[in-house]
Amino acid sequence: MKTKRQSRILELIREYDIDTQEMLADMLEKDGYNVTQATISRDIRELKLTKVGIAGGGFKYAVVTGTGSETAKRLTRVLKEGVLSIDYAQNLLVIKTIQGMAMGVAAAIDAMDKAEIMGTIAGDDTIFCVVKTEAKAIYLTERLKNEIL
Repeated sequence: MKTKRQSRILELIREYDIDTQEMLADMLEKDGYNVTQATISRDIRELKLTKVGIAGGGFKYAVVTGTGSETAKRLTRVLKEGVLSIDYAQNLLVIKTIQGMAMGVAAAIDAMDKAEIMGTIAGDDTIFCVVKTEAKAIYLTERLKNEIL
C-alpha cells in the first residue's frame, strides 16, 4: 500500500502543481487512499520532495534529483530562496521562511545531514530545529546565516 501510495504521489506532483500537503491529501483521497497529515508528511520526507518555484510565482512539490553536487546546489538554492531569518533559543534554532516553504526548507536542512542537528519540525512558515547543545545552536545559527542569508 505504501509503495503504491508513494508512486501515486510522484505521479500527482508530475501532473499537477501541488503546493500544500492538504491539496496532496485531497487528491489521494479522491484516488481511494485514506491518509493523514502525518502520513503525507512522512511520504514527502521519504520521497525527498521539496518545494520549487514555478512560472508566475508560487511553489510546488518536486523530486530532488541529480548528482551530489547538483543536489547540494539545489538544496542551497532552496535555503537561500526560502529562509527569511534564523535565530536560536537555547538548543533550538527558529527559522522563519516564506509562507509555504517551511517543509521544503526543513527537508533541505535534514538533507544537509549535520551531526549536531537532532531533527526538524516544520509548519507553514516556521521551522524548529533541535540541536544537541546551546553552544552548537549558536555555532550553527551563525554558520547558516553566513551561508544563506
